[in-house]
Amino acid sequence: MTRGEYRFYECENPSCALRFPGTESMPRWNRCPLCRSKIHIVASVQNPNEGKALAANVDRWQVDALLDNIRSAWNVGSIIRTSDGIGLRKIYICGFSPTPEHPKVKKTALGAETTIPWEQSNNGVSFTRELKTRGNILWALEDLPGATPLFQVEVPVQKAPIVLIVGNELSGIDPGIIEFCDRVISIPMIGTKRSYNVAIAFSIAASFLVYRLGFSATATPTGPEEYFQAPY
Repeated sequence: MTRGEYRFYECENPSCALRFPGTESMPRWNRCPLCRSKIHIVASVQNPNEGKALAANVDRWQVDALLDNIRSAWNVGSIIRTSDGIGLRKIYICGFSPTPEHPKVKKTALGAETTIPWEQSNNGVSFTRELKTRGNILWALEDLPGATPLFQVEVPVQKAPIVLIVGNELSGIDPGIIEFCDRVISIPMIGTKRSYNVAIAFSIAASFLVYRLGFSATATPTGPEEYFQAPY
């Protein structure tokens, strides 16, 4: 296989017929992983974007992420992968959040941990205070009374770096960090559960904010339908 090529295999056992993908980094498949029968290649695809990076837009808002006391290395890795995909500038790792050096973070980040600069601090509150003194705009993603619904957020007047903060999967963001935040935003929900997985919530909010900041300060989408229909 060549770099970026993905092959799909199918089990020759009719009672199994498992169909599954493989890549050049995987061992050569010669048996079905379920029933151990023979397999054969049924398709191959090439990822044309493998190894390519989009050009940076130096004039856009700078967006960073701060992860405070995230328990799961899988969640941290997923957040790092999202951050790379949407072009975040830097990631701050605070508390006991595992760093990009953790093997489980690497497994979920799929190489994105090598593309984004990161900085670590044991104390998220003192580090948030430091970020504030550096001139950053701090936005906490938390479902608190008075939080601004994500799809109604307005673009700040000053074009300072925005740091999107997410906290512990159970207890949320440290109240000491909230005190330094310029804004608290929340994701509207209509289901019976009151929160998303932290990595999913971060992906929704960060993706929307990055693209929302591409609009003029006078255009304020109020919901996802209007956002996706708004002219660029």
